[in-house]
Amino acid sequence: MTILVGQMVFAKCGRDRGKAFIVLNICKDYLYLVDGKGRTLQAPKKKKAKHVQPTGNVADLKTDGRALQDADIRKHLKAFGNA
Repeated sequence: MTILVGQMVFAKCGRDRGKAFIVLNICKDYLYLVDGKGRTLQAPKKKKAKHVQPTGNVADLKTDGRALQDADIRKHLKAFGNA
C-alpha cells in the first residue's frame, strides 16, 4: 500500500507503538509523523515506512491561506476517532 502525505498511520514499533499519526512529509524511506500533541509540526517523528501501519484515512492538510497548525492535526485525528 502506498503511503501519502496526510494519511493517518499507526506506529507498529518503538515507544509510540499503537499511536495514531498523520504523515507530514515523505523523504525516501522515512516518514515524518505528527500528532499535534507530543509530536508537533516543529518536531515531527522520523520513522521508517516499514514501521507504520497505514490506514485508508487521508486528511486534507490544505488550509485557507493560513499556516497549518497543531490544532488542525489534532482535529483531523479526532475526526477519524483517534484523538
